[in-house]
This record gives sequence, C-alpha cells and structure tokens, in this order.
Amino acid sequence: MLVLIADSFEKSGLDALATLGCQVEYQPKLKDQVMVEALGRLRPDVLVVRSTQVTEAMLDAGPLKLVVRAGAGHNTIDVAAASKRGIFVANCPGKNSIAVAELALGLIMALDRRIPENVFALRGGQWNKSEFSKARGLFGRTLGLIGVGQIGAEMIPRAAGLGMRVVAWSRSLTPARAAGLGIEAMKTPLDVAAVSDVVSVHLALNKETRGLIGVDFFNALRPGAFFVNTSRGEVVDEAALLSAITQRGIRAGLDVYANEPTGGTGEFKSAVAASAGVYGTHHIGASTEQAQEAIAAETVRIIAAFKETGSAPNAVNIAKRTPATCVLIVRHRDHPGVLARVLDAISAARINVQEMANVILDGAEAAVAQIHLETSPPPELLADLRAGVPDILDLSIVALKG
Repeated sequence: MLVLIADSFEKSGLDALATLGCQVEYQPKLKDQVMVEALGRLRPDVLVVRSTQVTEAMLDAGPLKLVVRAGAGHNTIDVAAASKRGIFVANCPGKNSIAVAELALGLIMALDRRIPENVFALRGGQWNKSEFSKARGLFGRTLGLIGVGQIGAEMIPRAAGLGMRVVAWSRSLTPARAAGLGIEAMKTPLDVAAVSDVVSVHLALNKETRGLIGVDFFNALRPGAFFVNTSRGEVVDEAALLSAITQRGIRAGLDVYANEPTGGTGEFKSAVAASAGVYGTHHIGASTEQAQEAIAAETVRIIAAFKETGSAPNAVNIAKRTPATCVLIVRHRDHPGVLARVLDAISAARINVQEMANVILDGAEAAVAQIHLETSPPPELLADLRAGVPDILDLSIVALKG
C-alpha cells in the first residue's frame, strides 16, 4: 500500500507506517497543481494531509481509496467529491482537544492581563505599571461555551481551576449531560452571550454553523466582554466582530480566520487580525508536540485498519441513512455460491442493494446474511430462492422504519 503524506508529519508516524509494510512518500509541501501532478504520477492508495486543501481535481488525479485528515476537522477536503468516487475520508477527532483548550485558555488570560502589550512596552524600553495593572481578573467571572464537544469539554475543568462559572450551548447538550459536567445549559447561543464575561467558541464548521456567530450574538454580549475563537474562522461573521470591537469595546482572541493561507507560511492580510482589539495567533491550536504525536498515532491506526480490513475508522462520509426500505435476512449453510445466487436473483429483479453483512455462526456450518434493499422483493422471488437453493435454510423480510 502506497501512502502519500503531503503535510508535516511526526517521525514516529512515518516509522510506524513503514513497520506496517506501507510504502511511504513523504512530501510535506505539496499543494495545488503540484499535488495534482504528484497524485497522478505516484498513484497512491492513501493520502494524508493536515491543512492542505484536497480538491476534486486531486481526487480525480489518482486511484485514491482513503484520505486521512491528520487533525480534528475535515472542511479542507471535498468530502462530497470523495464520496462520489468511493473514497473514504477519515479524521482524528479528539486527539488535539487538550492542546486547543490550552491555547483558548491562554488567550483568555492574555486578554485579561494584556500580556502582549506588556511585552511590547518593555521591548520598547517603556515601564507602564500604572496602565497595565488594570485588570478585571477571571475568578468568579462567567465563561460561556459555544459548543461542548471534546474540546469544549476540556475547557470546563480548566475554567473551574480559575474559579469561573461555566454556561454553555450545544445542539447535543442535554440538561442531564450539563449537570454531569457541572455546568449550566443555555437554550440558545444568544442566551450564552447575554450572561457571559468571556465566550469561547468550539464548533465544527458545517452548513449549520457557518456564520452562526453574527450581529445578534455580538449585540447580546456585555460591553467589554472577551470573545475567543479557536475553532474555525468561518463560524464567525468577521465584519460583525469588527463592528463589536469598535462600537462595543469587545476584545477578541483569535486563532482562526476566514480565508487563511493554505500553507504554513505566506502573506496574510486580514482586517480583523490587524485590529488593535484582537490578539491573534496563527491557527496553532493543535500544534503541540503532545497533540501531533497523538494525531500521528491515530492516523497510523486508521491506515493499519484500512490495510487489514478495507474499512476506515473515523470515516466521516459513511451514510447515516440509506434509501433502503427493508432487510432481506438469509439464514444459510456456509457453502460457496449461496449468496451469489441470492444476489443474482436480486439483480435480475432490478433491486438495488444498499448494505450487506454476513455473520458466520459457531462451527462455521451456517451463517446469517442481512441484505439491505432499496425496495422489497416480490414474493415469487423469495419462493424461487427457497425452492431453487437447497443451502438456504430460511428467508425473511424485515421492513425498516422510516
């Protein structure tokens, strides 16, 4: 199996892939047309990326079977195009949660104590204790979380260590889970904004979250509140944030931005990043040695499982629901050709198979196949199979609930 790694990757991961017997091409600066050409020339089975964009042209260039995003998100990959071509897309969720939470907390503390301005003043030969000793302090303040996935959850004990109250909103946050986490669940993001001294955003980017944090949200914030985003720049309306900074005294700590450069270095002009009300970092939330080692290990685990079984752990483009309306259950002797006869009959009836599994029972004498079908087969098809295939022990149809 040939694995092309087109971004920086830990040596421990490279060594582990070689141990698995994979042929590894490590070319960490591939992107754009050069990537397309490399994929066409090398024809890898697996592509591993971090921040590099994976486009439809790249997916067309070689016979890829799996794309692994060595990180938590997958918005840099054209998942829809991969799905059309039968290519798995997998990621490494949760492996950088602590690293991102640490950076978010660092930005919050920097905003409160104005650490960057302290540093710049001293480097410029200025002593200004009178100005920089003005700070609100975080103890007893309210931290609002937008998103309580793995990263958001890591924020909770860290905020508690500072003596902060935590409120949160997430589509999946139930009152019971909130109670278990020791936080208060809010009904909407605006409710979080209204009661928080500090808001930290931890959302995946999708069609529901794109631009979710906008004018109404920033208007609901208390004047002078802190706003931190270490998730994805596109979840925030940057024009609305800039207005809140200039009109309402909001101060922000940002690690992510809309329209970031695709590579590790390059020119970047952003009105929000250049604002005096923003402390910005360079999308480095996941970039600790600990996180990268964990992500490399998870990437190797995904590739190893794919190499051994053909399945991809953490695949993000497996259909949650198919057009199947029923399941044909076939109890049969474990002999060659039984399922081939069944599938031939289904094909002849122009019925599409959506999913299929065949479970071998103890002793390997019998098995049970579950074949998810788009439409129910006619009774005569089942009767013909029962009569014509002696190794079929039983056939039954189970309707799937809509």
